Amino acid sequence: MKKFVLALTALTLATGTLLASQAQRARTTVTFWHSMAGAEKTLNALVDGFNRSQDQYTVIPKMVGSYPEANTQIIAALRAKNAPVLFQAEIGFFPRLAEDGALADLAAFEKTLEPAFAKDFFPALWNYGVYEGKRYGLPWNASTPVLFFNASQFRAKGLKAPTTWAEFASVSKALSSRTAKGFLAIADSWQFEQMVLSRGGQVVTADGKPNFTSKEVVDALEFLRDAVKSGSAIPRSLGEAQFAILNFVRTKAFMAIASIANWPDILPFSVAFELGAAPLPRGTRNVVPFGGAQLVVMRDSSADEQAGAWAFWQHLMRPENIVSWTKASYYVPVRRSVLPLLSDWYKENPYRKTAFEQFDEAVPRPRVAGYATWKIYLEEAMERVLKGGADVRSALEEAQQRSLAAR
Repeated sequence: MKKFVLALTALTLATGTLLASQAQRARTTVTFWHSMAGAEKTLNALVDGFNRSQDQYTVIPKMVGSYPEANTQIIAALRAKNAPVLFQAEIGFFPRLAEDGALADLAAFEKTLEPAFAKDFFPALWNYGVYEGKRYGLPWNASTPVLFFNASQFRAKGLKAPTTWAEFASVSKALSSRTAKGFLAIADSWQFEQMVLSRGGQVVTADGKPNFTSKEVVDALEFLRDAVKSGSAIPRSLGEAQFAILNFVRTKAFMAIASIANWPDILPFSVAFELGAAPLPRGTRNVVPFGGAQLVVMRDSSADEQAGAWAFWQHLMRPENIVSWTKASYYVPVRRSVLPLLSDWYKENPYRKTAFEQFDEAVPRPRVAGYATWKIYLEEAMERVLKGGADVRSALEEAQQRSLAAR
């Protein structure tokens, strides 16, 4: 009898182990490509929390480089038919993926949401995920460009953060010397879009054509060129982002326009000054382009994979998870109801709230599929002007013609 009991116990244990193994194998894998190097530790913790919270899906995250690097990888993966299930699509690149038919329509999932939940998102962020009447994107990380400045140096010089571009030029000159410059002039289309918008212009016309030779675009690039020529700015290409950070933390430049999410990139350095952040200078309009990314699901993923991606996004949208994500990444919280939970954190350092305070003036980046390519030509033109001394109008005319040819 004893042997029978032992045998039955062993069989029960073996059966339980087999069933547990089968249950584990039954989990649907959701591969997730992202560009969040600065907040990867927190993101991995959010993924682990989701994987432990349920037994249907396993999210496997992979950091695939900066946004431009991720864009290149996802295009190659789509061609090779080995794309991930879930992808963090920078909002300037998102329209191209939607236009190319690479994304799954999430309308059926959207219909399961309570109306109050959808209304809790900032409208500009929620609506951006809709392209040609279909829901392809889900909000997650959102930002606006801000003016970072060396608050210690500003106090020493008796200066205040500039609120107009004329003040910006004056402050830059006052901060510049033989060994340091007023600001970093970075050949980045996102920052440049704000300069054009604030002058009343657009880098893309209302009917979806490149607008790089317009008066406002020319004026904005001439402004940056003049600052470099006068010794008030250090020119940097977008690929020199790390050098730009070093210029700033080593007090070789005292102002820089960048995403609020670049704040954590500065934290690892032993900065010997108080870091400040201010709204961007304005011109004839007080407006900024919002940035960040949408989470998108690949069209070729299975129904179970799509359901897993949707469940993971819902996990990310839990208030406590948005709080931890915001504190780690400095991105703007995408749900309005979460703001009270962050009040103490913002109160600790009011500069942290700068990007959020600009959201009332935030507008989408150009929602044209071709702009993902056109902006590269624009950035190359900016770099040739700022670093190579090329003629502004000639460089922009070339960018315009290349963009038209690429349509």
